[in-house]
Amino acid sequence: MIELVVARYTENLNWLRNIPSSIQKTVYAKNMADIADQEVISLPNIGREAHTYLHHIVSRYESLADWTVFCQGKPFDHAYDFKKSLKAFVDQPDSIGSPTQKHFRWLGHLIDTDDWQGERLFRPWSKNEDGRGLDIRGFHRALFDADGPELYTFVLGAQFAIHRDAIRALPLRFYERALSVSVTFPDAAHCFERSWDRVFGLTGLDADWLAGRQTVRLKPMKHQLLEAL
Repeated sequence: MIELVVARYTENLNWLRNIPSSIQKTVYAKNMADIADQEVISLPNIGREAHTYLHHIVSRYESLADWTVFCQGKPFDHAYDFKKSLKAFVDQPDSIGSPTQKHFRWLGHLIDTDDWQGERLFRPWSKNEDGRGLDIRGFHRALFDADGPELYTFVLGAQFAIHRDAIRALPLRFYERALSVSVTFPDAAHCFERSWDRVFGLTGLDADWLAGRQTVRLKPMKHQLLEAL
């Protein structure tokens, strides 16, 4: 079974009508003002999508779907072939994992790299109006009690598919800690975005395929292109 977990704020969710019917949908909303759907789960407006994802993992730890796809309310900004990917996953469930990581797959069209202080991406980001840095090293210490790497290469958008076996390889108490970090550490969601694979103890991108590249823009869908990762 595949479950789609959507972290929604104010985004229009009409696109959910067009995903394969066999996919179970769970929508969490942090703004219920324009939501009439009784099946949408309300959460406090804290911690951005990281808090939503981790809330789902903590609350559903014993009843996770075989595969969970985590996405934002408007996934196409960062993954323009998102619906095609979902259809491909339904048609060929064995293809969900990447060739180098069978239990995890980033979803998106832009690979990029930030350093442990956010100097490369976060500080010059147009939505970071005060030009502050991003303390990814401090975040790593808060979550793992250890320093992280100098660089974090990831797919922009904080969207990914993961198998329940990979989630359950870590104990529930770890995710409870991560959930706390998501609302107590400054800019935690941006730190999680850069390190979701590492959160699960995985390496989501093939270093040999990257060949030292820090930025890779993936071309529009053919689904096979994503499998090259």
